[in-house]
Parts: sequence; C-alpha cells; structure tokens
Amino acid sequence: EIIWAHTELYVGKVLHIKAGHALSVQYHNQKDETIHLLRGEMIYRVDFRDGRGLVEVPFAVGESYRNTPGVIHQMEAVTDCDVLEASTPHLDDVVRLTDRYGREGTSAP
Repeated sequence: EIIWAHTELYVGKVLHIKAGHALSVQYHNQKDETIHLLRGEMIYRVDFRDGRGLVEVPFAVGESYRNTPGVIHQMEAVTDCDVLEASTPHLDDVVRLTDRYGREGTSAP
C-alpha cells in the first residue's frame, strides 16, 4: 500500500495485491471509497444486502467500483494487481470480518 495523497478531505492510495492473495472481507463505518483496477486480474466480491452474501462482481482493468460505508467487500488477486483507491481520510476505519492473515476485528485509531 502506497499513500500518495493524504489531506483532511481525501486519501489516494495504490494497493498492490500479489497473485493468490486476498484482502480481508471488510466494511467501513465512515470511510467512503472508490477503487479502480489499474492492472491485473482480480475477483471482486460485494454483499448487496439482499440475502445472497458475497457475490462476485465482474471487474476488469479500467473499471471502478464505489464502496459506501457499511458495504461488505473483498478483493482477491488472480494475477498481480495494482488498484487505485480514492477515499475519505478515515484510514483506521476497517472492520475485518474474516482475514487469511489473522487480522480479524476493528482497526485501532
């Protein structure tokens, strides 16, 4: 994760996700973010709150997706990926529901 912009209004990041790795199944209480797949192939999962649980959403290079507060989501890299993220500045607002790397729980401010 590279933070390339950080102000009181917004944050810009580049996330590099290695092939075969996944970010947490997570949501944010306040953070509003938009992600953009810059490079690679990934599986993107979102819970639309309709009883289906996490659903795979087609997500190709050049496409963007907005996660509003409370939306459960996850990214998993099929190949090495670079993802741009623009968000509100709530960097510690992450609630990890499940995580392959033992980081479940709420991030501390």
